[in-house]
Parts: sequence; structure tokens; C-alpha cells
Amino acid sequence: MLMKSVYQTQADMPDTGLLQMSVESRVNREPVADARIEISYTGEPDSTFETLNTNESGQTQQVELKAPPIEYSMGPSETQPYAQYTIQISAEGYQPVTVTGIQVLPEATAVQDIRLQPVGAAATWPDDIVIPANALFGNFPPKIEEAEIKPVRQTGEIVLSRVVVPEYVIVHDGAPTDSTATDYYIRYKDYIKNVASSEIYATWPDATIRANILAIMSFTMNRVYTEWYRNKGYNFTITSSTAYDQKWSYGRNIFSNISLIVDEMFQNFLSRPNVRQPILTQYCDGQRVSCPNWMTQWGSKYLGDQGYSAIEILRYYYGSDMYINTAEEISGVPASWPGVVLTIGSSGSKVRQMQEQLNRIARAYPALPVIVADGIYGPRTQEAVEKFQSVFGLPVTGDVDFRTWYKISEIYVGVSRIAELA
Repeated sequence: MLMKSVYQTQADMPDTGLLQMSVESRVNREPVADARIEISYTGEPDSTFETLNTNESGQTQQVELKAPPIEYSMGPSETQPYAQYTIQISAEGYQPVTVTGIQVLPEATAVQDIRLQPVGAAATWPDDIVIPANALFGNFPPKIEEAEIKPVRQTGEIVLSRVVVPEYVIVHDGAPTDSTATDYYIRYKDYIKNVASSEIYATWPDATIRANILAIMSFTMNRVYTEWYRNKGYNFTITSSTAYDQKWSYGRNIFSNISLIVDEMFQNFLSRPNVRQPILTQYCDGQRVSCPNWMTQWGSKYLGDQGYSAIEILRYYYGSDMYINTAEEISGVPASWPGVVLTIGSSGSKVRQMQEQLNRIARAYPALPVIVADGIYGPRTQEAVEKFQSVFGLPVTGDVDFRTWYKISEIYVGVSRIAELA
């Protein structure tokens, strides 16, 4: 159900976007039901105009909020293309949290995940969150150019033997030499979703978004594969500095279409013939910063407008010998996707494993029905899959495709792990 805000904002905000909040415990990743969320305009924290409560899955309904004209995000603009909102979250037994600067784009769904700290538990990460500007609109340093292929045969280099999608990356929230910056353990997919939501606009063409996500993933996988920062004596995977890496913002909202694309593509990276490592696909905005040999974000948007596919956009900038590759392994998952869609009539050990994982998730998310783990994909299993897809923002098909399989695995690992890294 959508809740339409009755508040009116400035005349230059004639469009609307959607916002949904999801609240879970920072300790065990279980949903926090009946959390109270107050929404106000950023800059006017006392102007609460909407109050929502989370359901048994820790989620709110989607709320419709005012946003600037969509044209502002379709080309470089001196006018901010998104609206900003502040939320205050409180729940019995948890420390309250304020999130400032949630970005709402027109015709897009913003998703804000909040992890609450139980009262009395030792704080590990900051509670209150301030979301900075999108990298296309804010003032951030340009990328320092590097070679796209690293000379990994040098003596002393630590290099992985094959391309593996990590379960977590360690993000250093600052320049590499900033010893005061915090290191965050972030699930790989969550990192990619955060960067994409920070670097581009969710209103752009689907092919453009996919091209940029592939570049973001390949850049990240190059850092992982070559152990780039560990070879320099650091204990992190990547930084949040745009001068060295990609823009990442602690606790920022993501966008649902970006999230779905990452869930579909997270095993991919970009390759060149006879090069084992993922390519360090550098890019720039193409307006304030020029980068002749890299992809430009605004240029990729315009190519998407013209009907270019994601790989055509990438080859336009990086050359015709760039292609999409798939990682050999995904870390931190109980078992790989079976390679075929599981649906009514499917049977076997993979179905049973999926059923067992759904039952474990149902202990934390009571909206999910408990099913018999018999290895037979019947109507009750389909019902459980549909409910899972609905709760976790996936297309509700009742079938377990690649995206659903790994989302089930991700949530299962999250709720069943005794000691979380984060």
C-alpha cells in the first residue's frame, strides 16, 4: 500500500518519488517490528509530516514524497535533482537513530536500511547518519589515473589465484593515508549498491545503469584480486575517496532498481583477452572532469538514451576487446545456484537446501510460512518463495532464479551466523 503525503513543498518539486524504510537489529540482523519512524524535510528537523511504523518484517509501507522535476537528473544541472529528507527512528530496547539527507529522486524508489543498536550494547559504528551529496552533484576530488591492468608478477605481490566474489570488502572511509578514518566491513553486494546509488542517478536508462554497475564491480574486483592495498601495507580492500577509488557513503539510501540489477549481475566483471585480472575500469563524470580514455558517466547516459546496450556503452569507451566475464566462485554462500530456475515440479537436494534456508529465515521473519523440507517444489514452497520475494524487494514470481537463490543465501547467512563481522 502506498501512503501519499499530503504536505506540499516548494513549487520546484512538482514530481514524486517513493521511500521505504527497513529496520533490523545490528546484533543479529533480525527485523525490528513496530519501530516508529518520523519523516521531515532535511533542514527542518522539527517539521515532521509523516509517521510510520514497521511491520513484523521490520519494513514500512512505501511513502510518496515530493521530488524535483525528473529533467534535473537527465543532464548536468546546477539545481539539485533530488529531494532530501530526514528520518528519526525509535524502537523499544534500541538506541534511537537519525538519518539526515535521504535522497529521493522522481519516479524512483529509495530504500533506507537502518540497523539499530540494542540499549546497553557497545557501539561499534556511528548511530546517526548524514548522507553526503551524490558524486555527480557534490564537490569531490577527481580520480587519480592508474594503469587499468596491474603488474602482478612483481616479487612480493599478493595476488589471488582466481577471480572470487568476496562475501565482504573492508572499506576505509577516507584517503588511504588517513589513519583516523574508520574501516567498515561491508557485504560486497551492499557495497556495489551503495557506490552505484552514490555515483549515478537511478532515473537513467537501464542499459546506462548496467554499464556503470559493471564498471564499478570490475574496478572493485580488481582491488580484491590484486590485493592492491594490502600490498601497500594497509588492512583494507578499498577506500571511499574518489581520488583513489569510488564514492561510498556509510548508511546511505540505495535505489530499488539499482539493487535489483546488482542482485542479478554481481558475479560479473569486465575482462580483456588473455588478461586474468578484472580490469580497473576507471571513469569520470565527463562534465566537470575530462577523462578521454575512460567512460564518462554523462556520456554513458546519453548513449543509453540512444538505445546502446550496456556492453555497447562499455566498448564505446574502453574498446571493442572489452567483454563481460563471470567469477569462478562466490564466497560466503552455502552452495552455488544450481544453474536452472527452481519452480513447481522441481525436486532434489538443491530444493531441499533452499527449503531449509527459508525455514531458518522464517524464524526471524514470521511473515514467511514454515514449509516441509522434503526436496519437492510444491505449492507451499512456491507460496514461501513468493512471500520471501515480496519481503526482500524481488519480483514476485514464485520461482527461484539466480537473483532469488543468492538473496535467500544472503539472508540465511545473515540470520544464522553466530558472530557477525559487522
